Amino acid sequence: MGILWTIIIGFIAGVIAKFIMPGDKEPSGFIMTTILGIVGAFVATYLGQGLGWYGPGEGAGLIGAVVGAIIILFVYGFITSRRTT
Repeated sequence: MGILWTIIIGFIAGVIAKFIMPGDKEPSGFIMTTILGIVGAFVATYLGQGLGWYGPGEGAGLIGAVVGAIIILFVYGFITSRRTT
């Protein structure tokens, strides 16, 4: 159930992250927003576990997943802006 919960939270986090950090260079569309949020949730979970914020069986909550998705959006925007220049 942990992975399924991370995917559900990740989807919601992706939508919230796109509202917080909109832009032309960021990925758009339902599928990309979902993937962005899921990857952000996994990043937040593993980063939080590595820093000792979460236990071995715990996952990131909604706020952590949103922060993870914003980090992924920032990195994606940085990489795509370097490619085009």
